[in-house]
Amino acid sequence: MAPPLVRKSVTVPLRADGTARIVAVADTHSQPHARTIEHLTALAPDAILHAGDIGDLAVLEELAAIAPLHAVRGNIDTRAHQLPDVLSLELAGGGRVLRVLMTHIAVYGPRIRADVAKLARADKATLIVCGHSHVPFIGGERGLTVFNPGSIGPRRFQLPIVFGTIDVTTTGVRLAHVNCETGAAWSPP
Repeated sequence: MAPPLVRKSVTVPLRADGTARIVAVADTHSQPHARTIEHLTALAPDAILHAGDIGDLAVLEELAAIAPLHAVRGNIDTRAHQLPDVLSLELAGGGRVLRVLMTHIAVYGPRIRADVAKLARADKATLIVCGHSHVPFIGGERGLTVFNPGSIGPRRFQLPIVFGTIDVTTTGVRLAHVNCETGAAWSPP
């Protein structure tokens, strides 16, 4: 029998006008791309989310020097006992609330795993942030949006080295990917 999931809840303040720029990264595997810090700093995020497979935990210290950091443990993070498996985030401010669920493994193929969908619904989350596959994608299923920022760690196969942005605007939420090598917007070919 698998051990119970370690869960944690945090509140991430939005700006007074109800907006925010959140950066999402995943799968650093101890070796974030050399230009990661430069590009993240240039974006001046209000917070950074790390969706697991961190590797060397010193990576978290580098990211936390840029903006408040919230991370979950990935399947390789066997020594990261202080990190939760599932993080419920409430982004609140300016009269707005956005609920986000973050866990390392959230999909099975293109589908949201039933256990993760159940957790998201219980938390009233509408956005799920995950990692694991190294494949950047944005998808929706049964009223939930899933966002994998891709990987900023060593290149796997022909996959891009990218991270994600979550822009909370006055009219909604915009999800996008950024090429870690160039700093330019990235979209699938």
